[in-house]
Amino acid sequence: MARSVPLATTCLASACVLALASLAASPRATADDGRVLHTHYDGVSNDLLTAGLGATGLGSATPPAVADPLHPTAEELRRLAIYNNYRALIDPTPGGGFGTLYGPTVPIEGGSVPPNDGRIAGDEYITFDKHADGRARVTMMVQVPDSYDPVAGCIVTAPSSGSRGVYGAIATAGEWGLKHGCAVAYTDKGTGTGAHDLQNDSVNLIRGERADAAQAGDEANFTAPISAAARAAFNAATPNRFAFKHAHSEQNPEKDWGDDVLAAIKFAFKVLNEKFHGRGVAINKRNTIVIASSVSNGGGASVRAVERDRDHLIDGLAVGEPNVNPKFTSQFTIVQDGNAPFAAHSRPLIDYITLVDVFQGCANAAPANATAPLNSLAAAGAARCAGLRAKGLLTSTTTADQGTEAQAIINNFGILPEQNVVQPFYWVAYVPQSISVTYANAYGRFSVLDNLCNYSLGATSAAGVPGPLPAPNEAQIFGTGNGIPPTSGVNLINNAAPGGPKEDRVSTPDQDLDGALCLRSLALGRDAATGAPLGPTAASQAHRIAEGVEDVIASGDLHRVPAIFVTGRNDGILPPNFASRAYFGLTNVVEGSLSPLHYYEVTNAHHLDSFNQFPGYNALFIPLHRYFVQAMDLMYDHLRNGRPLPPSQVVHTTPRGPGAPPITAANVPPIADAPPPSARITFTNGQVKIPD
Repeated sequence: MARSVPLATTCLASACVLALASLAASPRATADDGRVLHTHYDGVSNDLLTAGLGATGLGSATPPAVADPLHPTAEELRRLAIYNNYRALIDPTPGGGFGTLYGPTVPIEGGSVPPNDGRIAGDEYITFDKHADGRARVTMMVQVPDSYDPVAGCIVTAPSSGSRGVYGAIATAGEWGLKHGCAVAYTDKGTGTGAHDLQNDSVNLIRGERADAAQAGDEANFTAPISAAARAAFNAATPNRFAFKHAHSEQNPEKDWGDDVLAAIKFAFKVLNEKFHGRGVAINKRNTIVIASSVSNGGGASVRAVERDRDHLIDGLAVGEPNVNPKFTSQFTIVQDGNAPFAAHSRPLIDYITLVDVFQGCANAAPANATAPLNSLAAAGAARCAGLRAKGLLTSTTTADQGTEAQAIINNFGILPEQNVVQPFYWVAYVPQSISVTYANAYGRFSVLDNLCNYSLGATSAAGVPGPLPAPNEAQIFGTGNGIPPTSGVNLINNAAPGGPKEDRVSTPDQDLDGALCLRSLALGRDAATGAPLGPTAASQAHRIAEGVEDVIASGDLHRVPAIFVTGRNDGILPPNFASRAYFGLTNVVEGSLSPLHYYEVTNAHHLDSFNQFPGYNALFIPLHRYFVQAMDLMYDHLRNGRPLPPSQVVHTTPRGPGAPPITAANVPPIADAPPPSARITFTNGQVKIPD
């Protein structure tokens, strides 16, 4: 059973200071008076980790029901959000490891099987944090399991992965922390599921309910910062469109991700001191282990938190596939066995993702990619290839050769050939396309009114024509959305499509090459097809994006805080040469022989474990999540008991193979305490050396 009461706080700048007084009733949390919504979950009918679904419910392909699809309750939205976010980050099938290698019912090291199908009782506290500018709105949440020991406590950070809402790390850092009796400090890091329906002027509240934007006011998760007159004009010109928090807040939220994580840690300390006030225990950084964690964007946020941790709140860092944009330095190169030194590392995400956005649609047609799993758009690549050749970006004359040439351009850029097999389905799933649009908007702090590169966001019919989002989709978008369209029926729309705006994927035979080249040009600061200087408007847009990118560059200074990165070699979103490998090199330059970073690169692992449930992927790839869990175990043991961290290494795994038989421990050997020299990753003489 859940019971909710608001806990009084005062929010100043980017930290919430807990007061000890009011418990007056209120139907929802608000931002301006700083109230915190507090709910206790009994671990039977409802809980912190599974929203009452248990491991069985999370593993079911059937989503939890909503009694009234048009008016879901806050608890129903929470249950949907936990269900969808959990399954989006892991492979939820038993054959892939759910229930054996990871999951609510898998014992922690040295522990017993968790009771109640993995349900965890405890308290949940959720609030808004308003930045000093008075506009940026970040959702913070702290979960405190009933098993928390204030005498030997721990806090794990769980910033959301991707552009997800505050439950966006529930399956990764959230599950590990709760199962180990730690408080978990979540934040949506200013992205989150903030979807503003501009036509109907409706928004999400903090727990996901929909409300009129004017009535919601400061209680809204996100409202596009535009005037009523501007919104009306926009609706008249482009009806039925949405603004999303990550893309359209005009804040470049990524620049604050590290501070958002630190604010969540401070919020956790204050919640804990409030909760245990009567026991005479002062909970602080001297008696509480703090591990900064999470994966992907959440992992990158925790890395930036360590870099910016002036108060020394964080004791250790353990992250999976972190989205970091390392500062470039020519003081090192990257050498993978058998390859020439690679010097063009450390490129920012907007650079390599827009390159993939331009060329991957054609690379899908390469003969070498014919057997890539779920490459259903290979035939459609012919038009993209022809368009690239017409613009002088390819020279080959046949579609097959053009596809091979496009693939070579991608790999010669520094993206590993190991990603080639995953990228065709990433393209089908619209991963590089949607990232390119959202991040270009975010970095440049563009308004939804700008329709950058003629892209907008909205629902579309089966024929691709923009129209209203079905009412149940909108009512439940907090529980079903991931914060970066296409999601929950909201798609990318090509406003410049022949014959009128149309859903981007079907807007032109070449899959909107012009839109992709526009984004690529803004990322490069020059015309992507001709190399010529941009016109005044585009040049100004490119400059804004470049400024935004500069604001998110990582320094590589971890202040000697012990750290672990775990990354899959087949990562098709954050290529190792530009992210994890590059950051490993940078921190070795910055901190020298005292660099605290231990880097574990896992073969046969990619960025989106959830895809491993699909045919082809299940035979070829193992769950990187298994190694995230081990990284957390290693860091906790190191901080609690002083166990040395294993040296940096390549972990060689064995795919499940034809027919994808159930995964076993033999497929996923542990990170080795003493790996052979042939597996060691080292930094020597200005080289990051990566074994095959």
